[in-house]
Amino acid sequence: MSRIGKKQIDLPEKVEIKVGDQSDLIVEGPKGKLEWSLPAGLGLEQEDGSVTVTRDSEEREVRAMHGTARSLIANMVEGVSSGFVKELEIQGVGFRASIKGKDLDLNLGFSHPVLHPIPDELTVTVEENTKIKVEGIDKQLVGQFAADVRSYYPPEPYKGKGVRYKDEYVRRKQGKSVK
Repeated sequence: MSRIGKKQIDLPEKVEIKVGDQSDLIVEGPKGKLEWSLPAGLGLEQEDGSVTVTRDSEEREVRAMHGTARSLIANMVEGVSSGFVKELEIQGVGFRASIKGKDLDLNLGFSHPVLHPIPDELTVTVEENTKIKVEGIDKQLVGQFAADVRSYYPPEPYKGKGVRYKDEYVRRKQGKSVK
């Protein structure tokens, strides 16, 4: 048995899990609703306020998806109950961010502003022109949006300029020394 797949998922109050036709899984909570389809060979057992992922066979593909499915369902439950947050910081002289309509406007020292579209499922706020906060109920979408924004100008090791995650440590290099 999968060590992670065997773990129970505790459901907070006001969170419901429904399994529909063709293994469609719907998780509803106070923050919203997420849908996902269970892989073939996996099922759910619901008990008093908890859910366990079960598998029908010992085939390689089913065993491989057991722990993955459990983790994805646990992330869906956490997302609809409390949500996910990623925070980014911009460092560098003249580097700043702002929100223009449904786009995140980034000025990162290029000759043109970088406009990154914000998905409807996410909430993005900018504070002090250098702190970006990404919030949403889908962990994958929040993480991917933050990674995409960071990829425009990752922190460089000499001066430390760029877009980084909050509390990310950037290893600095010394640079050239003049003799």
